[in-house]
Amino acid sequence: MTRYVPIPYSVLDLAPVANGATETEALRNSLDLARVTERLGFHRYWVAEHHNMPGIASSAPAVLLAHIAMVTERIRIGSGGVMLPNHAPLVVAEQFGMLEALHPGRVDLGIGRAPGTDQVTARALRRTEGQLSVDDFPEQLTELANYFTGRDAQGVTAVPALGNQPAIWLLGSSGYSAQVAGYLGLPFAFAHHFSSENTLPALALYRERFRPSAVLAEPYALIAANVVCGEDDETAHRLAAPAALQFLQLRKGKPGRLPSPEETDEYPYSDLDRLFIAERLDSQVIGGPDTVRERLAELVGSTGVQELMITTNVYRHADRVRSYERVAELVGLRPAAVA
Repeated sequence: MTRYVPIPYSVLDLAPVANGATETEALRNSLDLARVTERLGFHRYWVAEHHNMPGIASSAPAVLLAHIAMVTERIRIGSGGVMLPNHAPLVVAEQFGMLEALHPGRVDLGIGRAPGTDQVTARALRRTEGQLSVDDFPEQLTELANYFTGRDAQGVTAVPALGNQPAIWLLGSSGYSAQVAGYLGLPFAFAHHFSSENTLPALALYRERFRPSAVLAEPYALIAANVVCGEDDETAHRLAAPAALQFLQLRKGKPGRLPSPEETDEYPYSDLDRLFIAERLDSQVIGGPDTVRERLAELVGSTGVQELMITTNVYRHADRVRSYERVAELVGLRPAAVA
């Protein structure tokens, strides 16, 4: 059996919208899950920015985080992440500076370099017809950071961001952000849940390029992983199947809501579809408690991360909550572990 190494465990919430449900229900489920996972002892609770995706309700992380902060007391809250190319850095600084001012010491600002959506939607977000590029990301990141310290070259003061800086993280699914995070001495979060083949190379780049900073003396990395913990292996795989089908449909250019297990069973899969889904599920941590305990220990051991962030997307909210409860129990979380 692989030796379990205790580390902080956290939550990535995509605010999944299931078929037959509403966005209001999905967002209320997020508030409920935040309360539950704080009680269980999870370390931080992040929400992701996605646009033009019917199955994900978290299009405005700052707004959702404000509500999550109000129904919790201690768990860290943050963005996993805000897609900086979609926004003026001043607006991001104001939003997250306000969150930090209202909830001091609890806020993480996770920054992503990708648009998190299709090019048409990205243009609608940015209100520009020019060539969309992420090449100016370093400049945008510098501008954002300066608003929290008052060093803006144009003399603009971001209120209430100035003096209320959240913890800044860089997010990535490839090597670019890993290198930038290392160079700047920032903590790094990798999207293992949809880019597992790039996990080890990106983490290696982060550690190789890391330079100590005022923020970190040593590298600090977390990865986000898909985890479904059922009462046994068979049940867990049935719970995980709808999200795999949803991901398949997204890859086919047909984003939709999370299908039910019954709809998943009735879907007319091609041989290629089945291969895609099998590979998708193989990269996830799915099973009963014994299987999940072993797989999590293997994942932490092989990556050497300092923290593991779990995202669980299943059709019924009660099953999602129960999965987190099982994980908390099998890795030994305690409410006192929340910082």
